[in-house]
Amino acid sequence: MISDKEKQSILVVDDSEETLELFSLRLEDHYFVTTTTSLSEARAILNQQRFHLGIIDLILPGENGLDLIQEIKQHYPYMSVIAISGQASIETAVQAMKLGADEFIVKPIRNLDLINIQVEKILQTQWLIEENKRLQNLIRKDIQTDLIIGSSPSIQNVLQKVKKISKLDATVLITGETGVGKSVFAELIHRNSLRKDKKFVSVNCGSLTETLLESILFGHKRGSFTDAVRDKVGYFQEASGGTLFLDEITETSLSFQVKLLKVLETGFFRVVGSDSDLHANIRILAASNKDLKECVRNGSFREDLYYRLNVINLHISPLRERRDDIKLLSSAFVREFCTKYAKKELIISPAVMAILLSHNWMGNIRELRNALEHAVILADHSIIQPEDLPEAILAQYQPHAPQSQQLEIPNWSEAKQEFERQFLLSTLKRSRGSLSQAARISGIARENIYKKCEKYGIDYRLYRKHDATETEEKE
Repeated sequence: MISDKEKQSILVVDDSEETLELFSLRLEDHYFVTTTTSLSEARAILNQQRFHLGIIDLILPGENGLDLIQEIKQHYPYMSVIAISGQASIETAVQAMKLGADEFIVKPIRNLDLINIQVEKILQTQWLIEENKRLQNLIRKDIQTDLIIGSSPSIQNVLQKVKKISKLDATVLITGETGVGKSVFAELIHRNSLRKDKKFVSVNCGSLTETLLESILFGHKRGSFTDAVRDKVGYFQEASGGTLFLDEITETSLSFQVKLLKVLETGFFRVVGSDSDLHANIRILAASNKDLKECVRNGSFREDLYYRLNVINLHISPLRERRDDIKLLSSAFVREFCTKYAKKELIISPAVMAILLSHNWMGNIRELRNALEHAVILADHSIIQPEDLPEAILAQYQPHAPQSQQLEIPNWSEAKQEFERQFLLSTLKRSRGSLSQAARISGIARENIYKKCEKYGIDYRLYRKHDATETEEKE
């Protein structure tokens, strides 16, 4: 049983005493539930008490629940809203979502578990946002963290490490897949270091030839090679007193690695074409999307340079391993691109969020950011719908129905059920029929996936590969 101090507060507004009793019975074990049958009384209650969630009927005698939703979002922005109705049209439901409702439930509610599932999901999202703010505020007392968005334990652990190492001049090696934000963490370290008032210079080693890389980093004297028509100051000098970030360090040649090792060991470098050394007053940060130990083993990366660079290691987990961050990142990217393209505020529909949470994001944050930029550009209304996502992502979740079926327009309840069924089929296919794996992929509790399979008549065992292990716990 949850203690009273831990319970969150919910306000339910509906003209049906039967509906109010239903919500109370389903929710009061875990939440403080306050009910009322009128908007005027709801307004009075809201003025006296703070609520985490409002469940609002859209059709009330002589009143419009949409008005209350709009008022809640204007005056109580921290409060989430579920809109409910047995009479509202699809247009009314869409209007509710435009005004800021987080979810829409059709009455009569035949699946009572849906109440608890939706409430838990929305309040969990709300908690993640608040927890992210709390954690960021705790860390922000000591370091500036505005570049990083994430509440997952792995990201918070990295931020704690950044807090410890930023003001020290130690060399840092940042590892992680392409697109996880390695360059962002490098800049974060610089911004919180004692060198923050000097330059932060970044170079992608993988995009340059060895000769050009040497010239860019060390500088060159006029006439030192064919195209050297004038002296050039390299990044080692340009970043003097600041930080030099060497991205994709494993893409450099062995001969260049020898020269970089000399800088790290002695603190001196030589301009190309010069006969004297200069002191390198810089902090070096490096990054790679490859396994450096494997690169050392196969001879493509020097072992001595690896240990010189790997004084401190920051490993950034891929996005698929920290799905808690997807909602926060998605909201931030939508706000960013609404501003960039001068669009009014857009809301991410539940169907789109379900896809975002389920997708594997092999391109990590970069892929997610690109997908949401695409969606913001194409969105015609105030709510981002699945069809606004890139086709490559949407194709994995769209049902492949005959053209005649695609032309039929379902009602709101049917549309949601069809999406849920197709989403479940896609998830089971990816998990090879493993309910536990499907739960991890989708973020839906394992027992709820089992219930949904029963609801839609889906035999999850048919998705198991013949060569797959049969040791999963009994379903």
